[in-house]
Amino acid sequence: MLIIGHREVRDILKGREREIISLVADAYRLHDEGRSALPHSVFLRFPGDDRNRIIGLPAHLGGQEPVSGMKWIASFPGNVAQGKERASASIVLNSMADGTPEAFIEASLVSAKRTAASAAVAAGLLSTEREPSGISLIGLGPINLEVLRFAKAQLPSLLEVTLFDLDTERAHAFGSKVRKIIPGAAVHYAASAGEAVAAHRLVSLATTAGTPHLDLGAAGPGTTVLHVSLRDLTVESILGAQNVVDDADHVCRERTSLHLAEQATGGREFVDATIGGMLRAPDSFRRDPHRVAVFSPFGLGILDLALAQWVKQQAEEFSIGTKVDDFLPLDVVRSAA
Repeated sequence: MLIIGHREVRDILKGREREIISLVADAYRLHDEGRSALPHSVFLRFPGDDRNRIIGLPAHLGGQEPVSGMKWIASFPGNVAQGKERASASIVLNSMADGTPEAFIEASLVSAKRTAASAAVAAGLLSTEREPSGISLIGLGPINLEVLRFAKAQLPSLLEVTLFDLDTERAHAFGSKVRKIIPGAAVHYAASAGEAVAAHRLVSLATTAGTPHLDLGAAGPGTTVLHVSLRDLTVESILGAQNVVDDADHVCRERTSLHLAEQATGGREFVDATIGGMLRAPDSFRRDPHRVAVFSPFGLGILDLALAQWVKQQAEEFSIGTKVDDFLPLDVVRSAA
């Protein structure tokens, strides 16, 4: 068993945005080709507690280097007020030869970066501006910081950032981080979420909202909304937009905005395309420059596994991580050898 901790994962992933974006795009293509197995995520909730949860994402991704395993990610929003991270995660990778666990990886950064990379892929596909100059970020935690990092890698023209968070101190602290990612960036602070939506034609939502709270009436024609947190937008906003998802069966559940839209209409006709389908056949979807487009990614476990497998390969190549030779029963180790 190879154990790869947070600092080691951080060092492996640092500055590798373009490679991660490519890995995520390839995973989406394989999924669209039917070369994946993706059971529904398991949501572990607690009696009398409607905020905290732990989610299990089992998955298999085929291709030239098949990978199987599971991500186990906890979301405890109250951690933020205590100065701790909202989410914590780990991934186990299993051998495709005999099923034994091969690697245990601290996955908070894997999860954040694969989420941000998927948003960046969508931004590149859906943006109606040839060279977008600005992005609005609503909800200023680690996810939107990574979205900014990956969006800049995908869209180098980004030089202006508008920020909104319910905590103004948090917003200003975030502004200093923006300037490290985009030196010389023009940073603006919006007084409301609606003002942030109106500021640019590219918007990323990464909040901890559990119910819809935002409409897109302020969005200009051609705006692309990266609906990363999935529960921000009203049903009316979803129904009025062009909707792109990673997987309709996965995203239309657990009371996401799209799930509520499905319940309201009795169908999924409002879903216009999948991102994997767009990557495989760009002409299969026509982006209307006069309408808002919303990308709603449920966050597929195949993305975590694709990136975790790459982290494992890098760790093995450069002798990073801790090898535990007696993790498995001795007879299992001998048979595997």
